[in-house]
Amino acid sequence: MLTKRIIPCLDIKNGRTVKGINFLDLRDAGDPVELAEFYAKNGADELVFLDISATEEKRKTLVNLVLQVAEKVNIPFTVGGGISSVKDVDVLLQCGADKVSINSSAVKRPELINELSAKFGNQCVVVAIDAKQIDGEWIVHLVGGKEATKLHLFTWAKEVEKRGAGEILFTSMNHDGTKNGFANEALSRLSQELNIPIIASGGAGTKEHFSAAFKEGKADAALAASVFHFKEIAIPDLKRFLSKEGILVRK
Repeated sequence: MLTKRIIPCLDIKNGRTVKGINFLDLRDAGDPVELAEFYAKNGADELVFLDISATEEKRKTLVNLVLQVAEKVNIPFTVGGGISSVKDVDVLLQCGADKVSINSSAVKRPELINELSAKFGNQCVVVAIDAKQIDGEWIVHLVGGKEATKLHLFTWAKEVEKRGAGEILFTSMNHDGTKNGFANEALSRLSQELNIPIIASGGAGTKEHFSAAFKEGKADAALAASVFHFKEIAIPDLKRFLSKEGILVRK
């Protein structure tokens, strides 16, 4: 059994870390470089760094911020937001990112997944999928959850895997920021139908929620933001709890 990963997520807007509920009502959560350094020193396995308004504002990810974070952390970190070409990824990897996360650009031009996987290896390519359950169907959304597509979560996830993605970061928009637990049923189905790691995102509120994401949702990693940013759960405490629950985590 592989160890389960705990991943703080830094959503960046205007150079600051922000957090909302159901992708709305954003509030400030601190300086991203300071937070990244704190997490790296306090047991995070990886970091995800998302420039959440880059696609909507039609600009590239904040390269200077990536450089600053890379100088401060010694754990893998994934960068996403506004990435739409091999060149974009080249720049970010040279600045110190370990992986990239693509979302809207992958839906609009699925060949991008093939291109990135061929050039950089699938271990470098994370495809983020934001989905909302509407009338019992999980519908993929783009542009920070603002734009619904006709794609269904499970169909799209399978295509993403075939095209060479190394991981899927699945965020349930229904659960995001609610602190009511992860979308374990959908996570479990993704884990059963795919052969690549699934990162659970959206809904972390308690240590038990993480445990459920791993046990019921069969997730390979769990990502959270506000519970870490606002010191509601400390990562070392969370790992001790998970270990007692029989879940293998890195010390």
